[in-house]
Amino acid sequence: MLVPLSLYVHIPWCVKKCPYCDFNSHAAQSTLPETEYLAALLRDVPGEIARAQGRPLDSIFFGGGTPSLLSASFFTALLTRLREQLVFSPRIEITLEANPGTAELCDFNALAAAGVNRISLGVQSFNDEHLKTLGRIHSAAEVPQALAKIRAAGIDNINLDLMHGLPNQSLAQAKADLTAAMALNPQHISWYQLTIEPNTVFYSRPPVLPEDDLLADIQAMGEELLAAAGFEQYEVSAFAKAGKQAAHNLNYWQFGDYLALGAGAHGKITWPDRIERYAKTRLPKDYLAAQTFDASLNLVSDAQKPFEFMMNGLRLRSGIPRHFWPERCALPSEVLTPAVEKLIRQGLLVADEQYYCTTDLGYRFLNSVLQEFA
Repeated sequence: MLVPLSLYVHIPWCVKKCPYCDFNSHAAQSTLPETEYLAALLRDVPGEIARAQGRPLDSIFFGGGTPSLLSASFFTALLTRLREQLVFSPRIEITLEANPGTAELCDFNALAAAGVNRISLGVQSFNDEHLKTLGRIHSAAEVPQALAKIRAAGIDNINLDLMHGLPNQSLAQAKADLTAAMALNPQHISWYQLTIEPNTVFYSRPPVLPEDDLLADIQAMGEELLAAAGFEQYEVSAFAKAGKQAAHNLNYWQFGDYLALGAGAHGKITWPDRIERYAKTRLPKDYLAAQTFDASLNLVSDAQKPFEFMMNGLRLRSGIPRHFWPERCALPSEVLTPAVEKLIRQGLLVADEQYYCTTDLGYRFLNSVLQEFA
């Protein structure tokens, strides 16, 4: 059985680098090399066709960086060429990340006409002081303005990215952020805790973050507030209205496959005899000049599969279907049995006839659960 397939396209530029960001993003110069980057992406596409193995794309995700810095004509041209060379599912989800601070530059009508049907808006906070600390270029007031423009174009599937555990953030401020987000009636909220990553400004100059007890209080408050408003927590940091889970991210968590285009993009492909992970040339200047684009290629060994499979699947609140393991890893269920039985005895895991799923306690201590599969 062929594994479901998605496509990730990386846009590596943003207005400026945020101090918490460890993604492959680079502050844009006065003009972006749109034409050259489109040409590079189109040179990269043929290498992905064999990896697709004739499968339809169930989702495409334009991430960054800030994809909304590029013109609608760029995405129109790229999507047109992709349709010519790859199969699109009739129900394909096409997401574009956008920054409220650059939304006024976006022609969302043209993006919608090109096929973009979901927008992920990088809000992060509705508190202007916190936005300043996070290095964001927008104000809270620009968020509803951006949403109005998106919805006027007929795009009604919207995710808001929101962070918590911000420097000097109180419980009341975290609640105010969530309340403001829900008042805008998005279909999806990605609500995740700020973490300090290596190779960031915050790592070299750490801000003062809330204490662990306060972080736990914020998490509990947020989950209760979101549930009361009709948002189901279907993944660690993902909350959706009924039927509005992110198809692209679900494919990641269910150990599906994904093609990769763009500077530093990562892909995963299942072949009949192996699983490959690969990454593209990382630096934009090198990617622009490249004729071949794969920078790394690694096989996922049989010994690595239990951890990789569970690391993704157990992030889902409902767990992961048991039949995905033999179908997507080509190994028998007995490989997992020792760890599964131990975790069941500890009250951390449930394994019925259909799903592997953590208990509430196991979900709280997910990292400890996953170590049993390492």
